[in-house]
Amino acid sequence: MSRSELEALTRTIGREIFARLEADRPLPLTPAWWDERLMAWSMADPALKAQLFRFIDVLPTLRSPAQITGHLREYLKQLNGQLPPLARFAMQHLPPDGVLGRLVATLARSNAARLARRIISGSNLAEALATIARMRAAALGFTIDLLGEAVRTASEAIEYQRSYLELIDGMAREVNRWPEVPLIDRAADGPLPRVNVSLKLSSLYSQFDPIDPVDTSGRVRERLRPILRLARQRGAFVNVDMEQFAYKDLTLEIFREILCEPEFRDWPDVGIALQAYLPSTADDLAGLAHWAAERGTPVWVRLVKGAYWDYETVMAAQRGWPVPVFTEKAETDANFEALTRFLMEHHGVLRPAIGSHNIRSIAYALACARLLGLPPRSFEFQMLYGMADSEKRALVEMGQRVRVYTPFGQLLPGMAYLVRRLLENTANESFLRATFTEHVPEEQLLMNPLDRIRRVDRASARPASLAPPDRFTNEPLSDFSQAEPRDAMRRGLDRVAREFGRVYPLVLGGRRTETPGCIESLDPSHRRQVVGRSSRARVEDARQAVDAARHAFPAWRDTRAEERAACLFRSAAILRRRRHELAAWEVCECAKQWREADADVAEAIDYCEYYAREMLRLAQPIRRDLPGEQNEYFYEPRGVALIIAPWNFPLGILCGMTAAALVTGNTAVMKPAEQSPVVAAKLMEALEEAGVPPGVVNYLPGIGEEIGPTLVGHPDVALIAFTGSRAVGLWINAEAAETPPGQTHVKRVIAEMGGKNAILIDEDADLDEAIHGVTASAFGYQGQKCSAAARVIVLDSVHDLFLNRLVEATRSLNIGPAEDPRSFVGPLIDQEARERVLHYIARGTQEARLVYAADV
Repeated sequence: MSRSELEALTRTIGREIFARLEADRPLPLTPAWWDERLMAWSMADPALKAQLFRFIDVLPTLRSPAQITGHLREYLKQLNGQLPPLARFAMQHLPPDGVLGRLVATLARSNAARLARRIISGSNLAEALATIARMRAAALGFTIDLLGEAVRTASEAIEYQRSYLELIDGMAREVNRWPEVPLIDRAADGPLPRVNVSLKLSSLYSQFDPIDPVDTSGRVRERLRPILRLARQRGAFVNVDMEQFAYKDLTLEIFREILCEPEFRDWPDVGIALQAYLPSTADDLAGLAHWAAERGTPVWVRLVKGAYWDYETVMAAQRGWPVPVFTEKAETDANFEALTRFLMEHHGVLRPAIGSHNIRSIAYALACARLLGLPPRSFEFQMLYGMADSEKRALVEMGQRVRVYTPFGQLLPGMAYLVRRLLENTANESFLRATFTEHVPEEQLLMNPLDRIRRVDRASARPASLAPPDRFTNEPLSDFSQAEPRDAMRRGLDRVAREFGRVYPLVLGGRRTETPGCIESLDPSHRRQVVGRSSRARVEDARQAVDAARHAFPAWRDTRAEERAACLFRSAAILRRRRHELAAWEVCECAKQWREADADVAEAIDYCEYYAREMLRLAQPIRRDLPGEQNEYFYEPRGVALIIAPWNFPLGILCGMTAAALVTGNTAVMKPAEQSPVVAAKLMEALEEAGVPPGVVNYLPGIGEEIGPTLVGHPDVALIAFTGSRAVGLWINAEAAETPPGQTHVKRVIAEMGGKNAILIDEDADLDEAIHGVTASAFGYQGQKCSAAARVIVLDSVHDLFLNRLVEATRSLNIGPAEDPRSFVGPLIDQEARERVLHYIARGTQEARLVYAADV
């Protein structure tokens, strides 16, 4: 099969399909014709489209006419100049509680429901069966997808499983009794299951997380087995949907693991979706073919373009990760064709299900199959319910099997799915938009995507624009959905465990000094485990630390800003090299979970990189000359900086406050929290390795009540940087305001003190996201950080529903030791913190109602 032969046949088949579509245009004034007009109108203005879709998305949460009209006015008032005059008048004068307001609300809800019915097959089994019967009458197969798969609680995951069991059982009893439709019920090698369902693995376990693939796989397979078992008994087909990129490898792993179990190893009526917008899919497909051949039983592969492009690109940009998807539509289309050919060539082990509405992609698949000599009905096409119906009819007329991806569930809660489909179909590069709304010429639509890639490259050819070398970018977080960072973290934990119990002396003026007393760091997850022993500074040690910093100040002050910045750049490189080891120290000494610890190390790297660049900028004097005058504005360091850091961000905040002081020419006394002196010792090692001179930084672990007054009141301390409680911060401010004998300056205090944060849940909140946000904020790192949600304020209209789901979501969180990646909630830092929490629980039970307490 030559490339030119394949291309010619693809275009010939594509023209044939287009000819059939032209004869199947909707008649004027029919519902389909009006839908095309509505889509064209909404797409004419991107801002209008965005606001209308936002309104449709939020509509299910609005319960009263006043809420509906209020939100409609709120979303559309931003487009006041772009609306027709009558619409502008209505937006300005529409009474929310009047007859007209109620009428508008009713129309909005009914029209949204009508749109939802276009793409949702039904809200109960009887409606879904009626829809399926109509599709089978048109020789269309189906695969049912259950809406509401955003699972936040264990009970919701159990309900998701139960719903699929009931769906398979109920459908099999009915559909298997219906007359056979050979086109969709028979393949080249025998009968096909009539009942076909699609499900998402993450909906079977509320704590689905690739950071712990072993536990997640076990929990998911436990819930998946009964579904597969019943499907096999009832003669049904099960397809596993693919979700975001972070879940891809784990989804494939679970799929392979469960299908190699003895009771499913010889079962062919299973499949999995793969996404062509991922460059990694080519390797995944090759690996799947090799696995299926070894398994000895074929599986189906639904090949799709991919539905999470915006999410993947935005999240990659936020986290500084490589973008996992192709960034050009033509690249995805070209990859889709390459993967289609691979599937056709390996149809003996991977049964192709081509999921696309793109005529070029469909024609290419047909051309491949014809030139490779595939038996009739050895592959199929899959399309979305309620979309591209004329394409489905055209393919059926051509004798092709078409299966319709058919969502099933409540209409209004299914709005999120509706909006996702509308966005796809109205996107600038959507094939349906180009075909049916913008009427792009068919020869352009049939163009080889490889040619479009080359055109894109030529059109965008310009000199490379590189970011300036001094531009700051955040250190990317570790992507624990990938095996390499997980393995690195485990190696870090193993290395740290081998160093447990070491002694860490004070570092004063570059000299290591052991003291009679020590601070014993115990692992909060395992209170008998000594992580390390740090020397306990005395009052005379505090004075020596300030004296060492004072003596080192003149030389460091006069060191060129470029060299001070270079020390920070080198420190960042050292922290980056030791990243997972340092994160492991935080896990063991402070019970920070993997992601929390990794983020804290990344923040420390950011501080070094950012402050170094800022110093290079600030070091340049600013001239403000006038005739006859020369004026220069520049910064001078103040002297000795006292750094008092908390334990909840033991590296990030300590490093940030210290790095800022150092790079600006100050010297520092680094007093870490007594709960985290070992992590601070590791920072001291990095600064020394980076070449910070002796005395410029001094490591002084100790008990705050013992050495704090000496340090804060010392006349040679010029600056105090503190992060911690309000009580201590206010005390430091008061003490620093005093000017003891011998002090020649007014101390500067930079104090970040704790507070209480609230989250507001409005009437139009997406409760799936609200539950996720509240649990992450309130219980991430056991709520032991200043950004933790301490209270949630919920409107009455959604209070009970939100509270019930929040309790269930909290109940579902995994509690365990911090080194276990499955643990979402670990131990509190120490006994004092535990007693404080118990005190507030007791107080809360007296002043309010306790809705949930974990049994640990």
